Amino acid sequence: MVVAMIKSPSTGTYRIEPESSSIRFTTRHMFGLGKVTGTFAITGGSVSVADVVEDSSVSAVASAASFSTGNQRRDDQVKSPALLHAEQFPEIQFRSTALVNDGTNWTLRGDLTAHGVTSPVDFVVTEVRSDASSLTVHANGTVDRYAHEITKMKGMAGRHLHLEVTVQATSD
Repeated sequence: MVVAMIKSPSTGTYRIEPESSSIRFTTRHMFGLGKVTGTFAITGGSVSVADVVEDSSVSAVASAASFSTGNQRRDDQVKSPALLHAEQFPEIQFRSTALVNDGTNWTLRGDLTAHGVTSPVDFVVTEVRSDASSLTVHANGTVDRYAHEITKMKGMAGRHLHLEVTVQATSD
């Protein structure tokens, strides 16, 4: 997978724009027979672009209560204490720990905190676009809910969520 870059982003700090950023996910339910798609809302964060690109970093926050699949009964169950417990753990946080290039792909490594538990996750950067004052980043990753101690409803709710993240950010 090649990262398409129109222009290298300028160094500096960029503020994530929640209204134009998104997290889309796909998972399985009913013992893997049914496909479920949905979204989480990104509520804030920042992207810091360093002179040495590998020293760049990202922090982002999503709302657990924003979990949405279009099925109110399912959404309420996922946000309940049985799974996400969105009332007690309202934020899902990501903080990068490294940006690495394997010669083909850029991977953003970091720690994801959900349900009060932090676990490592990798996002493969699939596209970066920038202009004088903004940047857009697309990345994909997989989250294992068991790594965050969200283990109830095995078989009925998918273990892995495959994420497609779009972040739009503007320079401060």
